[in-house]
Amino acid sequence: MDAYVYMLASERNGTLYIGVTSNLLSRVWQHKNDVADGFTKKYQAHCLVWYEAHEIMLSAIAREKALKYWQRMWKIRLIEQINPDWLDLYSQLT
Repeated sequence: MDAYVYMLASERNGTLYIGVTSNLLSRVWQHKNDVADGFTKKYQAHCLVWYEAHEIMLSAIAREKALKYWQRMWKIRLIEQINPDWLDLYSQLT
């Protein structure tokens, strides 16, 4: 896969961040290590709670934009369908 949409959380039911990347492992590492100032650093959203692979970046970007308009409860349900315990999925990538 060449594109990923992902969600980070500060804690269970905490602050959520939605992003898109071509290198999920590297990008989540950057968030976890506060490489850049921004939303995830400010709100300590470092736990990878959900991600979705896409064949092409255009579809990942479209999905990211759609998810950003979703109601919070819908996002929580999406996370809990695959990750009911809100585990950090980053360890599964390494």
